[in-house]
Amino acid sequence: MNIFHAFILGIVEGISEFLPISSTGHLILTSRLLGISYTDYVKTFEIAIQLGAIISVIVLYWKRFLLNFEVLKRVCAAFIPTAIIGFAFYDIIKKFLLGNSNIVIWALFLGGFVLIIFELLHREKKDAVKEVASITYKQALIIGAFQSIAVIPGVSRSAATVIGGLASGLRRDVIVEFSFLLAVPTMLAATLLDLYKNANAFTQDQFVCLGVGFVTSFIVAIVAIKFLLGFIKKHSFISFGVYRILIAILFWFVTK
Repeated sequence: MNIFHAFILGIVEGISEFLPISSTGHLILTSRLLGISYTDYVKTFEIAIQLGAIISVIVLYWKRFLLNFEVLKRVCAAFIPTAIIGFAFYDIIKKFLLGNSNIVIWALFLGGFVLIIFELLHREKKDAVKEVASITYKQALIIGAFQSIAVIPGVSRSAATVIGGLASGLRRDVIVEFSFLLAVPTMLAATLLDLYKNANAFTQDQFVCLGVGFVTSFIVAIVAIKFLLGFIKKHSFISFGVYRILIAILFWFVTK
């Protein structure tokens, strides 16, 4: 991997992290297209630059939500299922799931149909939760359980949490914002755990590439967040489901 590769992957991460299209899946497939060998460093790189995108949430939301103790308690509750699953199955996820393009393609493809079907069937109730601070702890745990499914690359953390939130009775804009906030402890924990286990094996040049990807994803993610918040006011997620199916088919032909 070189700095150009890191810059491209940073852009891909920044765009895709908060959209329901799987940033991990796009990073894995983009790496394949760029001809990057899928080493342990590249796996760590793809995890770590996601934190760059997540930092954008802190920049945008620290006054509105992250200083609200009621919101923080619900974010912590939702983080519990993912923390348990991620820590317990870290080795399996790192060795067998990350980098597996077949899993990514199928997850993107099937996830696209799930997203479309769910949107067609879902009807928002009049008493849907209208504030992040009003989410119950039961709803937070349900959302966290859905998020834990996204340890499978290609599923999309964003898509899983949105579906979990809508199904448990949250308004669309509320679950999207809660998904942003829940990403903070999730990706922070994933990055720190991975760096703790692998950082000693990295060279100085590799850390430079990591820095480039991190900063690029942070900048691009700010734009992506603002886009998504504007998009959901007028549209459903069906278009993202269609995109997932099309990109899965495209990558299937390209990688085979």
